[in-house]
Amino acid sequence: MPAKSINDIVALCKRRGFIFTGSEIYGGLGGAYDYGPYGVELMRNIRNAWWNTMIYARNDIEGLDAALISNRLMWKYSGHEGSFSDPLVECKKCGARMRQDKMKDPTKCDNCGSTDITEPRAYQLMMGLSIGAMANGEINAYLRPETATTTYVNFKNVLDSKPHKLPFGIAQIGKAFRNEISPRGFVFRMREFEQAEMQYFVNPNEDEKYFEYWKQNRMNWWINTLGIPAEKLRFLPHEKLAHYAKAAVDIEYAFPDGFDEVEGVHNRQDFDLGSHTKGQGEFKLSAHVMENKDSTVKLAYSDAQTGDSFIPYVIETAMGVNRAMLAVMLEAYEEEDLGDGKTRTVLKLKPWLSPVKAAVIPLVRNVPEIVDLSNELVDDLRKLGIGKIELENSGNIGKNYRRHDEIGTPICVTIDHQTMEDGTVTIRYRDTMEQERVKMDDVATKLLQIIKQ
Repeated sequence: MPAKSINDIVALCKRRGFIFTGSEIYGGLGGAYDYGPYGVELMRNIRNAWWNTMIYARNDIEGLDAALISNRLMWKYSGHEGSFSDPLVECKKCGARMRQDKMKDPTKCDNCGSTDITEPRAYQLMMGLSIGAMANGEINAYLRPETATTTYVNFKNVLDSKPHKLPFGIAQIGKAFRNEISPRGFVFRMREFEQAEMQYFVNPNEDEKYFEYWKQNRMNWWINTLGIPAEKLRFLPHEKLAHYAKAAVDIEYAFPDGFDEVEGVHNRQDFDLGSHTKGQGEFKLSAHVMENKDSTVKLAYSDAQTGDSFIPYVIETAMGVNRAMLAVMLEAYEEEDLGDGKTRTVLKLKPWLSPVKAAVIPLVRNVPEIVDLSNELVDDLRKLGIGKIELENSGNIGKNYRRHDEIGTPICVTIDHQTMEDGTVTIRYRDTMEQERVKMDDVATKLLQIIKQ
């Protein structure tokens, strides 16, 4: 049986050390979560999968890690400072504050049902900062609300240091911050979250071709790399486009409460580089941009063959890493009936995604020879460099198996008295619960084969 609701995942995450409530001992903080020992491993594996696909498997995309704090002017000319807001309403009866566009009924309070609510007002989503001793409390910088804009302002830096012909891309993974009115859905919508975004710069007459290319490329990644079934994913084109967009589509996953966005693919035209470039009047921009008198660099591309200098179009792919983790866990979660009133919870993650790649269990904790052999095997498996290998020396072997089923460990390896006699161990497989006796020296080869699945 799959997860009936996100609450199943919330309980598992707390119980097994994936995700904790941020500042929990002080009552928590809405929209903030801490990632525990297994959560950081799963997030790292998802990040690595994205980075491997975007950077290491291609010749045309470079990586970037930009600052979290950035000059206020950047967000002025991107349009965020003036228009990056949500419609906020407040219930006059109970005091609840809500995003009007997310209310079940925009005329009634979601909390108490009252119709006595205020008119919507724009609510600034960016988190402002007062940087330096001379700021006197005035906002002069922002925590970035996305990674994309910090990529655009580095376009020329990357191009000058690592020349590319069009098309080429710049990718980065990192934190973003938004002062959400009503965080919801566990880690689905937070105030501090992680994005994996790629900006692909193309010739203006090839934008539609590459928009379609990246739509399919990203959908295939969710299916083939993360293992999400195709029937659980769909494209949802934007009916109302943002002011900068020529086309936009969301990739949505079938969460227990219905389909919702996990990644967006956007044709942003020449809006972004055009907004931040020096000498805007020299270029025939398609998008409407704010006049920029502060930029010091022309963010243009010069075609060596034609001699033309122009502002490239941008095709953007923007994935929520936290949402990807949530979708992966929901898809892998199963509650199995073992008969005789017994059940088990198991995360059937792809082995390379699993937070722990293998657990080594000494059957008897008070026999030094067995514990020494267990430590020896753990050391050998760690030398493979494939991720976290745990020595599980905490008691009842059945409970150890159940714990590792819940965190998604592909195999458990048991060292017992027979190991001292013939050098064999028992491998127990997560998905089938079948057990196999193999030579201790063969465990590393077996594990490598499993991780490649």
